[in-house]
Amino acid sequence: MKTKAVRMYGTDDLRLEEFELPQIAENEILVKIMSDSICMSTYKLVKQGKKHKRAPQNIDTNPVIVGHECSGLIVEVGKKWQEQFRPGQKFSLQPALNYMGKLDSPGYSYEFCGGACTYCIMPNEVMELGCLLDYTGDSFFEASLGEPMSCIIGGFHANYHTNKRNYDHAMGTKVDGSILIMGGCGPMGLGAVSYGLQFENKPKRIVVTDISDERIARAREVISEESARERGIELLYVNTDKMADPVSDLMAITGGQGYDDVFVYVPVKEVAEMGDKLLAFDGCMNFFAGPSDSQFKAEINLYNCHYTSTHIMGTTGGNTDDLIEANKLSAEGAIEAAVMVTHVGGIDSIVEATKNLPSIPGGKKLAYTQFDMPLTAIEDFEKLGSTDPLFKKLNDSCKAHKGLWNGEAEKILFDHFEIDPKEL
Repeated sequence: MKTKAVRMYGTDDLRLEEFELPQIAENEILVKIMSDSICMSTYKLVKQGKKHKRAPQNIDTNPVIVGHECSGLIVEVGKKWQEQFRPGQKFSLQPALNYMGKLDSPGYSYEFCGGACTYCIMPNEVMELGCLLDYTGDSFFEASLGEPMSCIIGGFHANYHTNKRNYDHAMGTKVDGSILIMGGCGPMGLGAVSYGLQFENKPKRIVVTDISDERIARAREVISEESARERGIELLYVNTDKMADPVSDLMAITGGQGYDDVFVYVPVKEVAEMGDKLLAFDGCMNFFAGPSDSQFKAEINLYNCHYTSTHIMGTTGGNTDDLIEANKLSAEGAIEAAVMVTHVGGIDSIVEATKNLPSIPGGKKLAYTQFDMPLTAIEDFEKLGSTDPLFKKLNDSCKAHKGLWNGEAEKILFDHFEIDPKEL
């Protein structure tokens, strides 16, 4: 079977190509990719090429398919997996395999497996490790966003708190505590707000910082303070760039107590140091943002670490249980992964979007891989819709859903490009 895929040959060398896939082995599964959202980790992969810890050293002759935030349909099942999987089944993918000490991962390491393509082959280890997951939701894009949501969920579960009575750690963010999400009006931060509002360890307060009024305005539009109040949670968006003394002003919100859980969503030294200063007694700071500089450092207060039990950790990625939870919550409508998405395009948009990801404003860039379409900002749908009936329909649909991408809009795209989402 022929596939069209975005392949990496080296540093900054991405190519959209059509080529023949081999026949699957009895322990492999052929899948049809419907959607793939573009991750900053893929940008880092492309910038590092062979230097990336997950990239094979022979990519110049055996290029890898990039993309790992993908979803689609199972097309053909090898004999080994026929009792567990079936053609036509919707799936989502957990790319963090952690397989026998290897760093190999779909979207980074495989010649025939990645999300930025029309069809690909899932290798045996993906199924062996339970990383090819059944998805029961209506829309494909929510399954694609399950992977980044699983990273967020992993961070909430991995935070911990201690006590002076014993050495037991209470896992998860603190019940009835204060959460601070720093740099939180980007795509991942908004995902964290959406998840935090329904997390079983219900907080009393979530404070979200940013330095852009424009990003804060969009955040308020998609996740309002009122919607949080209805759940019994105080939600505040603040622009720290307009505060004379951000540490004092943020501390005042808590009555001087500080924040039980701090998540740092931007790899900025000053932000990490500010987060450390804002920790409450037994507060936990999660450095969530992944820096590209291997020597990235920031100063922390070890006096507080000793005397007030503050602690610092970092999480990267989520595990399979986190992805299962993300898929379940999305299918139930308990979380809105769509708050991450600001741009939509086709498979032909992936190369340039990936190579220029940090310079493209907004949040997640969502690609549908079965057709060509320029990468387009949702906020531009209205203007484009004045002359293009497709964008008129897409704009009307998004406006009816708080300005968010949604399942109805996905179906409008499929209808327009004559894509049957059930066709294998």
